[in-house]
Amino acid sequence: MDEATKKKVEAAVLEILRGSDMESVTEYKEEAEAEEEQGGAGRESKDKEQEEEEEEEDDEEEEGKGGGKREYDDQGDLILCRLSNKRRVTLSEFKGRSLVSIREFYVKDGKEMPSAKGISMTMEQWEAFCNAVPAIEDAIKKFEDSD
Repeated sequence: MDEATKKKVEAAVLEILRGSDMESVTEYKEEAEAEEEQGGAGRESKDKEQEEEEEEEDDEEEEGKGGGKREYDDQGDLILCRLSNKRRVTLSEFKGRSLVSIREFYVKDGKEMPSAKGISMTMEQWEAFCNAVPAIEDAIKKFEDSD
């Protein structure tokens, strides 16, 4: 990938991430977390029609924020950016903490699953990384100029 393309991709990722709602939690995740806390039992089941209505309302709300429809993966994580057909940046919730993940995915039984290849960062780690981006860009530029 040439330098201009790298910079465009990087700028696009940073713009998307800066404009993202880092506190977003999907209904799927809330239900899964509640079920996990209760040991998989005691969760009330909604009828299918009510679930569909709520999903439509959620979709309408999401479309209203930021102008475009949000995309979620098979685990219910918000997809912030697709870096390639196998790699993406996602926002997820784990044990009450928001995580930004840059990860490689694979397909299993028709579902896209996250692989071990990648990194998940807390908001504090993500902020530290974002603050370091200018220094990283400078180091890359110096490295490339020395070739």
